[in-house]
Parts: sequence; structure tokens; C-alpha cells
Amino acid sequence: MPPRPQRFVSDKKIDKKSLKRLLSYVFSRYGFRFVIVFICICLSSVSTVIVNNFMARLIDTVIIPGLDTGFDAIKGRLYEIIFYMIIFDIVGVVAAVIYPQIMAIVGQGTIKSLRDEMFEKMQTLPIRYFDTHTHGEIMSTYTNDVGTIRMLVGQSIPQALSSLLSITVIFFSMLNYSVWLTVFVLLVVYVMFILTKKFGAKSAKYMSAQQKSLADEEGFIEEMMEGLKVVKVFTHEEEAKKDFDKVNEQLFRDSRTANSTANALMPILANVGNIMYVVLAIVGGLLVVLKIPNVSLTKGVSTITIGVIIAFLSQSRQLSQTISQVSMQVSTIAMALAGSDRVFSLIDEKPEEDEGYVTLVKANIDDEGNITESDEYTGRWAWKHYHAQSDHSTTYVELKGDIEMVDVDFAYVEGKQVLYDISLYAKPGQKIAFVGATGAGKTTITNLLNRFYDIPDGKIRYDGINITKIKKPDLRRSLGMVLQDVNLFTGTVMDNIRYGNLYATDEECIAAAKLANADDFISRLPEGYQTMLTNNGAQLSQGQRQLLSIARAAVANPPVMILDEATSSIDTRTEALVQKGMDNLMEGRTVFVIAHRLSTVRNSDAIMVLDHGHIIERGTHEQLLDMKGTYYQLYTGAFELE
Repeated sequence: MPPRPQRFVSDKKIDKKSLKRLLSYVFSRYGFRFVIVFICICLSSVSTVIVNNFMARLIDTVIIPGLDTGFDAIKGRLYEIIFYMIIFDIVGVVAAVIYPQIMAIVGQGTIKSLRDEMFEKMQTLPIRYFDTHTHGEIMSTYTNDVGTIRMLVGQSIPQALSSLLSITVIFFSMLNYSVWLTVFVLLVVYVMFILTKKFGAKSAKYMSAQQKSLADEEGFIEEMMEGLKVVKVFTHEEEAKKDFDKVNEQLFRDSRTANSTANALMPILANVGNIMYVVLAIVGGLLVVLKIPNVSLTKGVSTITIGVIIAFLSQSRQLSQTISQVSMQVSTIAMALAGSDRVFSLIDEKPEEDEGYVTLVKANIDDEGNITESDEYTGRWAWKHYHAQSDHSTTYVELKGDIEMVDVDFAYVEGKQVLYDISLYAKPGQKIAFVGATGAGKTTITNLLNRFYDIPDGKIRYDGINITKIKKPDLRRSLGMVLQDVNLFTGTVMDNIRYGNLYATDEECIAAAKLANADDFISRLPEGYQTMLTNNGAQLSQGQRQLLSIARAAVANPPVMILDEATSSIDTRTEALVQKGMDNLMEGRTVFVIAHRLSTVRNSDAIMVLDHGHIIERGTHEQLLDMKGTYYQLYTGAFELE
């Protein structure tokens, strides 16, 4: 059997490459919008500083002189300054309203693109990937991890850009007021930077652990939901609660640590900013009272004024608040880095390799066996083999369903071999059965026929062609499968049957249902073939779902069928109906059957008895009984399949 899925996500180290790649991903798609956002952020940041500068002018050139000259002397200047303050305020507000709207579009567009790429990549991944990753983990990548990226793109990036521009503009504005006070502010800002860096590193570590625990919990919930009936049958509710409590407790501890670390930074920086504000107020007051010469970037040496001190204090408050806002984004950035690392890990997964070049085509075959390619469906198919490495000719081989395995060895995990020296053949129209205990290798053989896994040793030939030369989609199109576990999709009964052949007409789907003995129960459904199925066809019985699965395979009309314990989970009465449907389906086809119930394989052309990856017996039902070996003991009840 394939290796058990791992519940835990990758421990791959998160680094700045994830952020760099994410930003490159976003800018490559929304570069023009980011230019508009950048302009709006510049206008918003600059207008805020300009309004603050007007405040200094208002105090120094209007309010203080007005105390001596009266209102009439300064009202013209007052109205002028207020007018400009309103204009720049309006510009800042409009810009501040526009860029979040654009970033909302960018954020949603980014996660749409990421999910599109992830889903597209998932269609190319090998079965091995899904055998080693839980559904809950993969769903967590689609929801939680992508959600953190949306917050980063839609909120954190514009906030960080706005803060960076604001800090730059405020810094030069401060230099224009007082170099000495600005130097003191820079020392405080350096302390804030060190604190942010220290807490940010810890926050990134803990946020990564939180995301992993969240994926772990979703994987556990998904597993419990799928096995809920088993839990109830064996009354394991209390044990399930205890197991969930452990997983949930781990998530709680990781989340508590991550958020407490991230939340601790904000009040620390706020208090540092308050201390800076008080010290600046005291120092500024002393500069005014003692008339100590002040150095300005544009005015040189001059006497500092009350208006300058008030404006400087206002900007220092704005600076500390801006830095605090940046620190608030640390946790979001940390989660987004963890999320983007997993998203890009999925996108970067190595797709299923397919070196095949032989394709399946519609064919015309005359009485002499000559094959030509057809544009219309004729009921006949052929393998199209282009000989690129020799004479560049094209040959056609009729698709008949002739399968041969020669000396096949296989292991899912290196060092743990599953199949040993498997050799068998199935001529067109023959029925080959596999019998053996769980883990003997029966399902593995069918996985190899579909090339869900490739073999390191041996050969598998299909109509004389090594299947490694056949393109995987074409190979799988020629094989039909009816599995023990039926998957029905949300949609009508007709849609689910047509899933076997998307180009099938309604009449062909109904004919397939009749072939599978499913038409009778479908006709009794509330809306017949247009009855909507949800939740994996929960409103149908197991037998009815299996009949739909057979109809789906029938409408595909493949020359080779694989029946993997298709009747093992249904009652004996329904089994007879399903068995009749399968008999109709198997007629004229090469069939591989895996069954626990030996009564279903008695009429097989050959029965293979497997044990720990070896074929220990082979022959017809009568031949194996005459051998009085393992099959005889199984059939007579001396042994039982596990």
C-alpha cells in the first residue's frame, strides 16, 4: 500500500527569498496599479507633513503676532494658511481613500492568481504527493496560508510603504526644524529599530509554528470527519476528544506564544515614543527659554520658536506612531512569509513526469487490418507511434487491451519492496483476478498499470508497447476503473455519469446506466437523471453509488477495466445487482479484478494468488482447486483473507 499521509507540514526554513519572490509575483502582475498606489501614498504622506508645517507658520506668523496686533491685522494671513491647510488635507484624504481600494483589488487578484496556479499545479502532481500529504494540510494551504498573503498584499505592504515614505518625509522635515533635536530622535528610533528586529525575529519563528499547528489541526479534523462513522461505531468519541485536545492545545500554545510576542512590541514602542515626546518637550522648552542657538537644515543657525517646537513635537508623535504601525505588521508579515513558503512549495512541486510520446487516436481499420487516423469517432482506437529517433515515420497499433508484465519489482519507499519479480499477461478479452491478503500487492499492480507510479525494474507492455512510451493521459484514457470507494461530485446524476466521457450525449449516458443496471433506481429518483447529488452522493445507498460508478466507467467505453474490490462494501442482495452490471461492463474487455469474495472470480481466465508481493499460485479456478494450495484452503475456508 502507498505510504501513510504525513499530517505535519514541512519544516523547511523560511527566509527572505519567500518575501522577495512574493513581491516579484505581485509587481509583475499589478505593476501599474502599484505605481498609482505609490503616487497616492506619496501625496498622503507629503500632505500630512505640509499641513504640519503650516501649523508652525500659523503659530509663529499669525497667532503669536496676533496677540499684539489684534485679529484684523492677521486675518488675511490666517485665512490664507487655513485655505492651504484644507487643500492639502483634502488631497491627503483623497489619496488615502484611493490607494486602499486599489490594494484591495491587488490583494484579491493575487490570491486568485495563486489559487489558480496551485490548483493547476495540483492537476499535474503525481499520486505520490497526495499519498504523503493529508487533505487537511493541502486545504490549509488554500485557505489559511493564502489568506495571510492577502493580508500582506492588501494591508501590510501599503502600510509599510506608507510608513517608510512618512518616516523619510518627517525626517527631512525635522532636519528643517532642528538638527540637534533630530539627532536625539534618531537615537530613539534606532532603539525602536533594535526592539522591532528582536521581537520580529521571535515573532516570525512563533508565527511559523502557529501556521504548522493550524495545518496539523485541520488535518486531524479532516481525518476525523472522514472516519466519523468508525468513531461512533467503536464508541471512540472520548478518545477522539482527547486526541483533539492534544492537537488543539498545541495550537493554543503556539498561537499564544506567537501573539503575545507580537503584541508585546506595540506597548513597548508606544512607551518609548511617549518618553521621547516628554524629553523633546523639556529640551525644546529649554531651547526657547534659554534662547540657545538652533541649527536648521535650511535656515542655518537661528533662534528656535514656540511654533517650531510644537510642530516638531507633533511630528515626533507622528513618527513614533508610524513606527508602531510598522511594528504591528510584523506578525502579519511573519505569517505571510510562512504561508508564502508553503504556497510556493506547492507551486514548485515537481510535476508528474511523462516522457511518453505514443498517443491514442481515433482510427479507421479496414478488413485487411490497415489503420488510418480518423477525425470522427468510429468506435475503434489506435496507438500512434512517431519514430523520431529513427526514420521519422509514423506507425499505428490497434488498441486491443493486450497487457503484459515482465519481471516487475516495485517499492513505494526505498528499501521497503512491495512487489517481487511479477510476471503475467492478459490477452484481449481475458479476465485476470488477484487474490491475497491486505498488503499483498494487489492494488499496487493496478497503480502501476495506470502509471500512478513508475517501476524501477521490469517492463509493462500494452499492445506490445512499453507503457513508459505512452503518454500518461492517453494511457489512462484507455483504462477504466471501478473502485471500492466511490467518489461522486456535486452535480446531477447525469453529470456524474458523464464524468467518464465529457463528450457523451444524454442518450449515451442513459445507455451506460442501463448497461450498469442503474437505470431502474435512477428513474425512481425525484428528478431522475437530473437529480442533484451533494456530499459525495450521501442520499444514495452504497450499492446505488457503486452502480453509478460502473455507469461512469461504461460511458468511457475503455478496452481495459480494473475492478478494485468493487463489491466488498455492499450487501449480498445488492451485490447480485452490481455483479450483473459489472458482468455487462466486462463483456469483450480485458479485465483485472481484485476481490476478497472468491465467488466473484470463479469465472476468471486466470487467478493470481499473491502473498507479500510474490505470485505464489496462478491458474484457473479449477486448476487452483486441484493444486490444493493456498487458494484451495482459502476457498474451502481453511484460511481466511485478512
